[in-house]
Amino acid sequence: MSTAAGDKTPWYQDGLRFKCTGCGDCCTGAPGYVWVNKAEIAALAAEVELSVADFERKYVRKIGIRKSLVEYADGDCVFFDPESRGCRVYAARPRQCRTWPFWDSNLKSPEAWQATCEECPGAGRGKLYQLDAIETARKTFHV
Repeated sequence: MSTAAGDKTPWYQDGLRFKCTGCGDCCTGAPGYVWVNKAEIAALAAEVELSVADFERKYVRKIGIRKSLVEYADGDCVFFDPESRGCRVYAARPRQCRTWPFWDSNLKSPEAWQATCEECPGAGRGKLYQLDAIETARKTFHV
């Protein structure tokens, strides 16, 4: 993420804009993974008023040594509400969801960010996030 040889300043040093539109598109679509750790599983279990064991049996799948939320056959997140197009566990949503769109994969180049803006109606619009906030999100979760 250098702008010149030896310069470690990211291309997005002047900040990036994002305002969630609540469209739900990031919760739907092609199959994928919503990675969760023990703390997130416990918070989600509390949110839906289940024991951790029951929550894991119902909502978590093991992928190698990692864990992901299950999804519907069409790729939609199990906690996506198609009527409201919202998240049923928004207050306890995982880091992966909290840090969107400031993921490594979206920030690797201006072109990658532009592609994100074309897919997500809130990316590139709304509130200007400063470099420190973007970097905090980017370092919290790596996708």
